[in-house]
Amino acid sequence: MEFEGSGIEDKKSGVLGCSMGEGNLVKQMVQMVENVGSYGGFRKTQRKECLNLVRRLRLLIPLLEELESDEALCYLNSLNQSLLAAKKLLKTCISGSKIFLAMESEAVSSRFQAVYDKINHALNDMPYEKLGISEEVREQVELMHMQLKRAKRRAETQDIELAMDLMIVFSGNDDRNVDGAVIERLAKKLELHTVEDLKAETTAVRKLVKAKGSLNSENIQQVVDLLQKFKQTIEIDENNCVLDGPLSMRRLEKCKSLMIPHEFLCPISLEIMADPVIIATGQTYERESIRKWLSSGHRTCPKTGQKLNYLTLAPNLALRNLILQWCEKNSYDLPKKEVCDEPDIASSPLAEEISSLVQKLYLPPTNVQRDAIFRIRILSKESPDSRILFANCGGIPPLISLLSSLSYADDSETQQQIVTALLNLSLDESNKRLIARGGAIPAIVRVLVCGTQEAKENSAAALFSLSVLDENKVIVGCSNGIPPLVDLLRSGTNRGKKDAATALFSLVLDQSNRTRAIEAGIIPPLLHILEDKRLDMVDESLSILLLIASHQEGLNEIGKLPFIRTLVELVRYGTPKNKECAAAVILELGSNSSSCLLAALQYGVYEHLIEMTRCGTNRARRKAHSLLHLISKNEHIPFVPIPKSKLIV
Repeated sequence: MEFEGSGIEDKKSGVLGCSMGEGNLVKQMVQMVENVGSYGGFRKTQRKECLNLVRRLRLLIPLLEELESDEALCYLNSLNQSLLAAKKLLKTCISGSKIFLAMESEAVSSRFQAVYDKINHALNDMPYEKLGISEEVREQVELMHMQLKRAKRRAETQDIELAMDLMIVFSGNDDRNVDGAVIERLAKKLELHTVEDLKAETTAVRKLVKAKGSLNSENIQQVVDLLQKFKQTIEIDENNCVLDGPLSMRRLEKCKSLMIPHEFLCPISLEIMADPVIIATGQTYERESIRKWLSSGHRTCPKTGQKLNYLTLAPNLALRNLILQWCEKNSYDLPKKEVCDEPDIASSPLAEEISSLVQKLYLPPTNVQRDAIFRIRILSKESPDSRILFANCGGIPPLISLLSSLSYADDSETQQQIVTALLNLSLDESNKRLIARGGAIPAIVRVLVCGTQEAKENSAAALFSLSVLDENKVIVGCSNGIPPLVDLLRSGTNRGKKDAATALFSLVLDQSNRTRAIEAGIIPPLLHILEDKRLDMVDESLSILLLIASHQEGLNEIGKLPFIRTLVELVRYGTPKNKECAAAVILELGSNSSSCLLAALQYGVYEHLIEMTRCGTNRARRKAHSLLHLISKNEHIPFVPIPKSKLIV
């Protein structure tokens, strides 16, 4: 079944029948290949597949140029249809909704596989000797033919990570704050981080809905909700002349500062920042410019229009270092200004409170210190601004020091409060690095091993938040953080298991951590979760198993019969989403092990896949077709459908 991406139809190129002359058809086909070769701007999630398809299509040009006889016409029609399908697919990957293409990445991969199959079929049926094709061209086509046969539908690690991020954002069933870094990472991966990007995406979604009125309403709502989250990260007030709107962009294009990275420019002065500072909304400005704005009586953020809860100006040291590095590399003279490295907190009640709380962290263990830690936990949960202020006031190092020095026997309650505060603070992107570099991860792992149940759960959530950064994935793995997460997955509460599963998924995106997870025994508890329907974690577990299955040791253990039987049962009895995920895991296993595919057939997967192609959702049908295609072309399996009465139970 065809995936309807952007709703774009190629109205000029219909089916070319045998009435068209061979010469005209060949010219059109060559022109078509050359045109798709010039396509650019493919969606990031399918860019690699698009470029591979374009590269393979170009290999057809020498063949087409040698087809001069009228006898080639009937064979060309078949190849032409495959080229039209390829062209339509590539257009979808240029103009379709980025969010929807990411959600339907597996369906898009199936379309690429279908195009390859069509081209393969056309090349198989072509009598090269009869058509007078030269030996050199035949060898080149044979090379392409072999590449197409070996082409497998595989999810890249970054695509799997993208799918998990979407799952986390769409779940929305946790009472804790959603990690803003996940939203930012999604926006970056989908290239939806400017106003113009979001306008184009909105247009693409509208076309999608109009072209496919039967779209699942839940999916459409998910796309709209995520679009809204992206818009909130760059929302602007178009009535303010200093904003980063269309007017400002036109001004930028006319000035010399166009060569300067946009993020280095002050949104007020549109000049490179020598002393960047952060205000209460998290936006960054040149200190001199924002001070003039505030001194003139304004109490709003110039860029977002939001009311400022306090007027603190905290130095953005990380951005200033980046600007200095860029200036040195590009021989750019930064304007000389007096730079202040201390937060300006005189006019901020919240900043004054946080500064006082930080000072109390250095006191001996008393009720005053404990009350300060509790207050820090509350502020860091409720106020994103407080997370920035707390870091700028130097509060993270003493908090980590306290966590490292406390033992469970000394004060388990304080230990729990600190790790929860670090979880809240880690929701700020810049704090993730500060917390990890301050040595917090080994201390958090220790709490994960011996803390209270709630402390363990929040430790797992903190490790997930920190592991959003790839560098921290490695630190967690080297700090022996994976075994206690597996223990929590095995014996924790329902919430603890979900926290552990989310953290483990993020961590096993790193190859070295997959080995650690397998050695820690991650597979048996995942199998138990699949069998326990009360946990409602089937999709999360299957997402982890899909990654583990790409590892040889994981493949050996996952491929055992009890697990294959569970997967087949999910294909038969699971929810629509369960069926899709289970079929994806079987597909991954079967692509690397014919014995796994044979075991799935023995447990009756063939019959259930046929049922999925008839009654499943659109995505479930596509997955079932892909698996059936794999079964049909696997020469190592002498498959004969097994009657119900003979199925292994």
